[in-house]
Amino acid sequence: MNYQTYQPHPDLEAIVKFYWTLEVPFDKNNEKQKIIPDGCVEMTFNFADGIKRYVSDAEYVVHPCAMVMGQRTKSYFIEPLGDVDSFAICFYPYGFANFVNTPLADLVDLEIPIENLFEADPSNELIHQMVHAADTQERIKIIEAFLLSILHERTTIDSIVKSTVDSLIATKGSAAISTILKEDLSKRRKLERQFKNQIGISPKQLGRVIRLQTALNMMLKDAEKLTNVAYESDYFDQAHFIRDFKEFTGVTPGEFLGNEQMALSSLFYRS
Repeated sequence: MNYQTYQPHPDLEAIVKFYWTLEVPFDKNNEKQKIIPDGCVEMTFNFADGIKRYVSDAEYVVHPCAMVMGQRTKSYFIEPLGDVDSFAICFYPYGFANFVNTPLADLVDLEIPIENLFEADPSNELIHQMVHAADTQERIKIIEAFLLSILHERTTIDSIVKSTVDSLIATKGSAAISTILKEDLSKRRKLERQFKNQIGISPKQLGRVIRLQTALNMMLKDAEKLTNVAYESDYFDQAHFIRDFKEFTGVTPGEFLGNEQMALSSLFYRS
């Protein structure tokens, strides 16, 4: 697997977390890979063969060649049909809402063709340019021109949503929403509604995903400290950590490490 990340233009760095590319030659012996929620929305372009997402042990759907992947509330398996050559934009949790009118709650756990979210002509032209670009740097220039043209026409994200997400990220997902709102619980209902519209999931759900990210990153950096991860990630105790981890990934922390079906997620989280 050849996985690379790239930083966005300064005008987009508050909205776009990074760009990434992934190249994987086809090998019939490759294991299907489990993808774990990361709290971000992604726009992905697949330039080689298709990628299937399993909806059950035997059933699957094939990803659109150019799509937006909404917030995830659960893990899922993917498997390439051949070679993989992908380019993606990873948006901060509040990032993608700056570019579309569609409520992000409508995108949760789905892959949406980009022509369903943007006007047809610009979408088709974007896909054409991305497919025929000479290299990654040219693709970055193309996608940034597309995003900036839309961003300049729209208002930015609600400040209460952004400040809540920033607080969750700063506290690694452990901040209580009542604390973030400074005990002003009258704002909670409004925040929940705005979160569903502009993030896709609730503040509590996002906090759980961010805390899982923190734990995964710690595990992958130093597997020997597995017993300390629960406490350093602000879980109540080891049992709470294992229960949450298994709910999101389908396996225990110990089973995750060294699992060939987790190799891609391990690569993403380690980076």
